[in-house]
Amino acid sequence: MTETSAAPPDERTVRRAVAGAAMGNAVEWFDYGIYAYLATSIGLNFFPDADETARLLLVFAGIAIPFVLRPFGGLILGPLGDRFGRRRVLSFTIIMMSGATFVIGLIPNYQTIGVAAPILLLLARLAQGFSTGGEYGGAATFIAEYAPDKRRGFYGSFLEFGTLVGNVVGALLATAVQLGLSEAALNSWGWRIPFLVAGPLGLVGWYLRAKLADTPAFEKAERAGATSRVPLRETFTKMWPQLLNLIGFVILLNVAMYTLIAYMPTYLTEVLELGDTASLLIPLGLMIGMLLVVNAVGALSDRVGRKPLLLTAAIGFLVVSWPAIALLETRSVFGAVVGMAMLSVLLVLMLGTIGSALPAMFPTRNRYSGFAIGYSTSTAAFGSTAPLVITALIDGTGNTAIPAFYLMAAAAIAIVPIMLMPETAGVPINHPTRIPGRTPVTSTEEEALAPS
Repeated sequence: MTETSAAPPDERTVRRAVAGAAMGNAVEWFDYGIYAYLATSIGLNFFPDADETARLLLVFAGIAIPFVLRPFGGLILGPLGDRFGRRRVLSFTIIMMSGATFVIGLIPNYQTIGVAAPILLLLARLAQGFSTGGEYGGAATFIAEYAPDKRRGFYGSFLEFGTLVGNVVGALLATAVQLGLSEAALNSWGWRIPFLVAGPLGLVGWYLRAKLADTPAFEKAERAGATSRVPLRETFTKMWPQLLNLIGFVILLNVAMYTLIAYMPTYLTEVLELGDTASLLIPLGLMIGMLLVVNAVGALSDRVGRKPLLLTAAIGFLVVSWPAIALLETRSVFGAVVGMAMLSVLLVLMLGTIGSALPAMFPTRNRYSGFAIGYSTSTAAFGSTAPLVITALIDGTGNTAIPAFYLMAAAAIAIVPIMLMPETAGVPINHPTRIPGRTPVTSTEEEALAPS
């Protein structure tokens, strides 16, 4: 065994690595799930003097505003992950993220401490925004660099399996407290329970990550002296085509994700007045459906490639979004189920593929930085703002089909970067020059990092 080669990790180690990385994503989306499902209770506790529409806008601003810090998290934490290792940064992000969610459950309401209550809520959300700037890109990188090249699609899909698990568990817990408690008890103390659960979840994720070595790809680059001393500068000077490509695609991914998962319960309840129980259970049921098939989609991408599935999803959103939202506008349970199912099928095609497709666009020395910066920037600008923008547009225009038009616009933008994206299925993750469109590295670095 030479200095720059090592035995690949066994399957048990790969599974532990995937579980540790996916756990952080689950905690992140657990928070978004409970925040979205408990929007009414949060509004009453922190913004009691606002009218109903303004209260919802303020609550959804609590989703959007923290994402101002998400790009800064990517700018700082991503390069740290490329310089000092993925595991160290990911151990920090999961503690910061889950700790901030836990703190929200402890903040006294507006009636108790006045304006300090929404200020403390904002500070906790900002801490979450900063930490998630390094969490998602790091988790995707961690899984992609541990997974076998020919099964990277399957293992990479567990990144979004974690997303869906977090959402489903959060939605189930939020639904349980809403259906199991009186309205007075829910708005008084019951809404806090899901937030407090994030504390132990974060500790479990930290333990899983702390027990693992860093990724084989990073350790190989480190032994070869091929890691970057200035990853941030290199990312912007050499990786800018990949950055722009990723940002353009992620517009659709995040508009679809935040519209269907974060906003849809409120859209069904407040805009279409479908009824609280149906509005909670329909999105939950469809998330469980996506959870059951997302790994199969990842495995399919190993066989047919990433681009065909991503392109199918983008064209599908362009064509199907308006008919799907029109079905929701019938204000019937049947129409809502069918319309949401149509959109969910397209979303899961992306969710099962991105964990393997996007990290492989970057070389090992800049992978964490490139993914974290590009993803967090696009998410901050377009994804997290989707519920806020859609709510404001519906309120301003009276047109309840706004979600369809928003999805269609994002899809039209995403088709171009998907077409330009290199196909990475089966390509070794640590070979930086084999993929078309990558910036070539030096021959010394190529020799050091080439598959052994």
